[in-house]
Amino acid sequence: MVTVEEAVIARLKTHGQNFEILVDCNNAISIRQNKNVDMKDVLAAMKIFTDAKKGLEASESAMKQIFKTTDPEEVAKQIIKKGDMQLTSEYRNTLRENKRKQIINLIHRNGVDPTTHAPHPINRIENALEEAKFHVDEFTSVEEQLQEALKKLKPIIPIRFEVKEIAVKIGPEYAAKAYSTIKNYGKILREEWQNNGYWVGVVEMPGGLESEFYEKINSICHGEVEATVLKTK
Repeated sequence: MVTVEEAVIARLKTHGQNFEILVDCNNAISIRQNKNVDMKDVLAAMKIFTDAKKGLEASESAMKQIFKTTDPEEVAKQIIKKGDMQLTSEYRNTLRENKRKQIINLIHRNGVDPTTHAPHPINRIENALEEAKFHVDEFTSVEEQLQEALKKLKPIIPIRFEVKEIAVKIGPEYAAKAYSTIKNYGKILREEWQNNGYWVGVVEMPGGLESEFYEKINSICHGEVEATVLKTK
């Protein structure tokens, strides 16, 4: 159980009343993400307050009326999921950094230089976002922020999201070994195991993964693989 000194306040204002709990920041976020966490590891005190700092507890009648239960664990879950929560600066920074990395990785995987059709290196994307003064919001989803990041990047580096369809042919010696890798890089649109043991297929993948895919598949097949871009869209 988290100590009261280490806990932060989660608060829900509803029906003209205020309800507060003292929680472990990380574990409360896990509850909000619908992860299975023991509430004893979430709550610093198995109590529902109207003012946690003053130690003023909420009445059972108010909880029954609003939350349909007086069980502090069940009420606490509703407060965490529906209310607001104080986050430590350390946790905010961690959230922000994780989302920044996800945004950069998505751009690297999906984005290419429209002239060369080659992906931009991660450090180039990082530097361009820094130059563009792109601010990552720890509460906004990665998907929502991705479009804003692209808008800020385009005046600095040429970039376009592409999807490629790549025809692949692998000989019988390496086909089975390479198959799981191929699936990890994209969606297999068509495939056939031929009578001579060759595997042939068409894989759809983000344009930014093309070079990495070739390197990976060549290392597995020791160069004995044929791959051709059929379509770029």
